[in-house]
Amino acid sequence: MSTNKKTIVGKINPDVLSFTVGLDPVLDLNLALWDCLGTAAHVTMLSKMKVTPPILTEAERKKVLKALAAIMEEVKQGTFTITEADQDVHLAVERRLTERLGELGRKVHTGRSRNDQVAVDIRLHVRDELLGMTTEVATLAEALVVFGKRHAKLPMVGRTHLQPAMPSSVGLWATGYAEALLDDLIMIEATYTFNDKCPLGSAAGYGVPLPIDRDLTAKLLGFSEPHHNVFHASNMRGKNEAILLSACGQIMLTLSRLSEDLILFSMPEFGYFALPPDLCTGSSIMPQKYNPDVLELIRAKTAVVLGLGSAANNLLKSMPGGYNRDLQESKALYMEGLRVTRASLRIMSLLVRSLGVHEERLRAGFTPGVFATDAALQLVAGGMPFRDAYQQVRANLEALASEDPDKAIAKKSHLGATAGLDFNLYRTRIQHTLNWAKSEKQWTTKTFKKLLGC
Repeated sequence: MSTNKKTIVGKINPDVLSFTVGLDPVLDLNLALWDCLGTAAHVTMLSKMKVTPPILTEAERKKVLKALAAIMEEVKQGTFTITEADQDVHLAVERRLTERLGELGRKVHTGRSRNDQVAVDIRLHVRDELLGMTTEVATLAEALVVFGKRHAKLPMVGRTHLQPAMPSSVGLWATGYAEALLDDLIMIEATYTFNDKCPLGSAAGYGVPLPIDRDLTAKLLGFSEPHHNVFHASNMRGKNEAILLSACGQIMLTLSRLSEDLILFSMPEFGYFALPPDLCTGSSIMPQKYNPDVLELIRAKTAVVLGLGSAANNLLKSMPGGYNRDLQESKALYMEGLRVTRASLRIMSLLVRSLGVHEERLRAGFTPGVFATDAALQLVAGGMPFRDAYQQVRANLEALASEDPDKAIAKKSHLGATAGLDFNLYRTRIQHTLNWAKSEKQWTTKTFKKLLGC
């Protein structure tokens, strides 16, 4: 018969402990710094709470903050550990505080639950990750704009149904994906705003009979405000992660379509682009091979991220209000989604910056039919009804054999067309995004230093 295992919150069957703890001792290492910061804000608030006798004195607050700073250094050095008996990062930090501070360490959990701890840890972690992801999206968009500007006047066959359609350009193709990424940032910004509320103080989702100051803890942690309704604050666990994964999914969809284009257009049959050999992989048997494995993996990882988002939503769909242990599973989902998305952005930036172009193959792709729509519209400009022009051009495609692709793309000068691209618009959007992410990062860093008294 198994001997029950002792934990901070009671004895438990060791098999049940292992099953319920799951991957938390590993995953929660990603939250350790944020848990310390959340605890720093909480104990600061407790020390200012108007009760007699005080739960924490100012001197005790300083001792706790000093101990938390030491634990944070352990985390940075990789020496902080979370044991199965700890169950999670919250009890591991509490254990280390108690080891350092004795009875004082046993006071820090006053007025809060692990429910609101993990909720605030995740929001702090997500905020930091979103700022990093924002910079990576903007960096890739910038690489695409630079590539597009360099080849702005290079003709490229535009395709629908993968069939030759109309005259286009490398500049239009590249900046089209850059703009897609910049528009994907709207989802990231919305997620950042949604994430920017503090659940700390909601405890188990029903508040506590103490005069806690939730506005203060939100301010100390750099949130715009706390959730007003504590029950709602608890219910947002899981939904916050699902919304993040949805935003990641939109970015990955853009990367997947870009990957598919690059795979196709670098095939010998097209030969439009040349993938950098050092970013391709070889074959174990065929010496000549340089395979676009990173692009294929991005395509596959897109399905993974979309699946993670679906899993996060499905965790919630039949869950009753209030905390339920099901939510533990959302942690691995959102962390993996973040990891995959950010890695995909970085590897795509590397590839785009080294992408080669075969001008002669791009020009060779133009057949008479590619100019058909332009020719029909020229007849319309001369007074012919469009459907008559359509039929006349369709019956005489061979007459377009001498059309010039350079002249064709130069004629499209309206907003956003091949000769109407506003590269300054893209640069302005990218720089604004980079400046915002940098400013937010600096501000949160300053906020945390002030909290810790650094």
